Amino acid sequence: MTLYDQLGGEAAIDAAVNLFYQKVLDDPRVNGFFKGVDMDKQRLMQKNFLTLAFGGPTDYTGKGMRAAHQKLVDRGLNDGHFDAILEHLGATLQELGVEESLIQQAAGIAESVRDDVLCRGN
Repeated sequence: MTLYDQLGGEAAIDAAVNLFYQKVLDDPRVNGFFKGVDMDKQRLMQKNFLTLAFGGPTDYTGKGMRAAHQKLVDRGLNDGHFDAILEHLGATLQELGVEESLIQQAAGIAESVRDDVLCRGN
């Protein structure tokens, strides 16, 4: 069974993304990166990406991690910001009653794209 299924499928991903962005937009450490962003579009892209990353059915055709985040890296996106996002992901899943082992799996998947998101390495 995929992480997507274990988390509860589409309804769970929708709930998680909505709660996650509430937390992110309330956080002065990272909310500046979302000024002027169409948040409805952002939420949809995030839902599609997480569905793909967690093993669910998706037709995600968005940009790759590096292309999607290069402008943010140019504006100063760094490990501290990435850590804040991971913190909000974990808090979101915890608030939704997700088991710790599944939260750790989700964090591991997120951690696996850190270098791509921060546009470093190959």
